[in-house]
Amino acid sequence: MSEFSKDEKSKPRVAVVFGGRSSEHAISCVTAANVLQAIDRDKYDVVPVGITTSGHWVLESGDPDRLSITDGKLPEVDVTAAPVLFGADRELVVSEPDQVPSTLGEVDVVFPLLHGPWGEDGTLQGLLEMSDIRYVGSGVLSSAVGMDKHYMKVVFAAAGLEVGPYVVIRDRDWLRDPAACRSAVEALGFPVFVKPARGGSSLGISKVSSAGELDAAIAEARAHDPKVIVEASVKNPREIEVGVLGGLNGGLPEASVCGEIAISGGGHDFYDFETKYLPEGEEYTALSVPAELPDEVVAEIRAKALTAFDAIEAEGLARVDFFLDGDGRVVINEINTMPGFTPTSMFPRLWAASGLDYPALVDRLLTLAQTRPTGLR
Repeated sequence: MSEFSKDEKSKPRVAVVFGGRSSEHAISCVTAANVLQAIDRDKYDVVPVGITTSGHWVLESGDPDRLSITDGKLPEVDVTAAPVLFGADRELVVSEPDQVPSTLGEVDVVFPLLHGPWGEDGTLQGLLEMSDIRYVGSGVLSSAVGMDKHYMKVVFAAAGLEVGPYVVIRDRDWLRDPAACRSAVEALGFPVFVKPARGGSSLGISKVSSAGELDAAIAEARAHDPKVIVEASVKNPREIEVGVLGGLNGGLPEASVCGEIAISGGGHDFYDFETKYLPEGEEYTALSVPAELPDEVVAEIRAKALTAFDAIEAEGLARVDFFLDGDGRVVINEINTMPGFTPTSMFPRLWAASGLDYPALVDRLLTLAQTRPTGLR
């Protein structure tokens, strides 16, 4: 354990936490590989902490090669690594079999890189709040709202943002009266997008073009979350995304340039898991940063991204996704409080085009985290 231990701490200690129990475990590992490489080790003492798919916390090696997608194989946290836990006074404690528990010292900041449930949805944030530990990103409420696409839309609509028509199918609704659920979806008109209400990375999402495809798509979404949301399609949409960062020293949040995603060919007609993360999907994906849009449309979208950020009381970072329809309407799709964070992901690319490269972006987030208040707020 000596490589992470210090007799006297001379710089802030950052615990990079990744993996987790959700179906987005592998993507979290890929994100961590890049963040671990980008953190300035002259400025920060870094401890890689993995959460296995069964929920065990371990001291990871943090080897970027092992945490990357290699030959199509998805990475995962090492289940044989030494267990760790947070002890008193924010100390990280290692507890190996047949050995006296040892401490890695006090953790100043946690950088949670977990995507999906049990990490991005407020659960981990609640644990850190109870432990009085500062962390990167949004708090408990905003993380939970940002994860649940249903309540996200309710909050956005209340903030005056335009959301598209949608139907929510709860577990009890589907089990009690699936016919009524089907009728509600059919009233939206096809095609529709069927999604887990509380998921990300496009896992479990299906584009449904007819009633005959609906049950299979709902079953696929329910495999990830018993609560399902079905969204109407937007006419001739352009997919536009904006990154938002919290302001330094109490300043206002800032919006990045706009980026555009276009998908074509290969049997992919939306931005699914393969086109987002796997090498073979790259040839079907065009990311334009900055997007070619009129200045007034850029200004409108960036302003609405900041409205969305404030509407859920987000902190630190978020990526806000919009549709620009054929009539020029700006329809908000969703907000992601822990967006994909590889150097080729849209969020870092947006900020690189806005003048903040990947290492500087990571440093900005750690700086913001160190200034956030702890305890009751």
